[in-house]
This record gives sequence, C-alpha cells and structure tokens, in this order.
Amino acid sequence: MKSITPVRDAYRIQFRSFMPFLLISFGVAWGILGLYIFLPEFMGKVFGQLTGNHPLFFLAVYAPAIAAFILVACSDGIVGLRRFLGRALLWRCSVAWYAFLIIGIPLIFIGGSALRGNLFTEPFPFTSSQALFVALFLAAIKGPVEEFGWRGLALPLLQRKFAPIWAGLILGAIWGLWHMPAFLLSGTQQSEWSFTAFFAGCLAISVIATALFNRSRGSILLSAFFHFSLMNPVFPDAQPYDTYILIIAAILIVWWHRKNMFTRETSVTEVIPVQEKAIDD
Repeated sequence: MKSITPVRDAYRIQFRSFMPFLLISFGVAWGILGLYIFLPEFMGKVFGQLTGNHPLFFLAVYAPAIAAFILVACSDGIVGLRRFLGRALLWRCSVAWYAFLIIGIPLIFIGGSALRGNLFTEPFPFTSSQALFVALFLAAIKGPVEEFGWRGLALPLLQRKFAPIWAGLILGAIWGLWHMPAFLLSGTQQSEWSFTAFFAGCLAISVIATALFNRSRGSILLSAFFHFSLMNPVFPDAQPYDTYILIIAAILIVWWHRKNMFTRETSVTEVIPVQEKAIDD
C-alpha cells in the first residue's frame, strides 16, 4: 500500500543565497535610482524624467522579485520555479487575518487621517472611474510584486536562523534601507514622506507580514494583498499617523502570537515547497 508523505530533503535554496539576493535587489534598484541621482540630466535626456510610473522605476521596484526568480530558477529550474510560483495561490488563513486585511487596514488609514485632520477636508483624488481603475491597477502590479522576493525568498531564509520576530525586524530594516534612494528623487511618492517615519513603518509592517506569512503557511498571495492594501490609492493620506497606528497593531499582533513569534518551531522556512512523494507503507 502506498501513502503520500512529504519528504524533506536538504533545502533546495540554501541560506547562502541570501547574499546574492541582496546584491541583485540592491544592485538593480540602487543602480537605476543612483544614475538618476548622480546623472539626472543624462538620464532625463536619454530615458525621460523619472516618475513613479516610469518603466525604469517599475524595474527598480521589481528587483527583489527578479532576484528571487533568478535564484529559484538557477537552483531548481522550471519545475522549482513553478512550485515557487504556486505559493502565490495559497489563500487559506484564519478569519481574523482576513478581517484585519479587509476591514482593519482601511480603518488604520481612516483613523490616521482623522488624527491628521484631513479626513473630511481633502476631496476624493479621482475624478472618473477610469482614473480610479488605472490607479488601482498600477498599485496592484507595482509594490505587491516585491513580495516574491521579500516574503517569497528572504523571509524563509532568515527564519532558518532567527525567530520570526527577529527575522521580521531584520527584513524590515533591509526593506526600509532598500527604499532610501527613492526619498532623494523628486517625482517619486516617497520624496514627499519622512524617511524616519517610513523606516519605522517598514519595521512594523514587516513584523505584521511575518506573522501573517507563517499563519498562512507561506502564502505570497496574502503578503502581496497586504502590501497592496497599504498603498491602496483610495485610502486617505494619513502620513505619519498611519505609521503610529501600524506600530501599535504590530505590538498587539506580536503579543497575541507571542508563542510563535519567539520560536522557530512553526516558522515557514521553505522557499520551494517540499514535494510530496509516494512511499510504501
């Protein structure tokens, strides 16, 4: 009689892949934005003025995903890449997490905007349904794609060495630092924000995303949806008060999941899901 049993071989993606991941992620993103910082006239003349919707800006944003795809493909070929992408179809999670994503995140921005005092003073930013749908589409295909790298590859690797709370904070610091050049360029959304508040927000968001990631057994889909929710153009501008509320939310989530956040026992550490094999009983 045969039964299907998951067979855990040596990790296909080794921890040493973390450094090439960082080199590609930072090299592509910082290389593109660095050229616009130090050679603005040349880059503007050749490629046009950099904005948040410029193709080169998209390429910079996609750098972590590109790094993950390269490393997975080099390690396990097309089969491994297909199994890795399959994590973008994982959707099972608790009702509480779905409530947080669908109801809690909007309330954070509404509450932050109320504290800022602009909840009812600023007009709706879109004058037509077409403009709204375009903005939502661009938001969906920009930042959330990063999650194939950050939570798809980097977080599982870090959780082999660190408890989730520390892995989340380390990745949050790296994530925040990776965004730094965007704060030095006009025409980007980040140029209008405070880097200190943004960096603190990255730490809080990364910790929340780590708890969600482990609870969903490594879902890239829910991590990407969380990322999209945080940059949803429909929500009011609540900087920096949304960051303060996110920090409070992160603290509460860590306390609620404290048994799992400070131990590696339930951490998701696989980049490429373990293949199940049939064995004889």
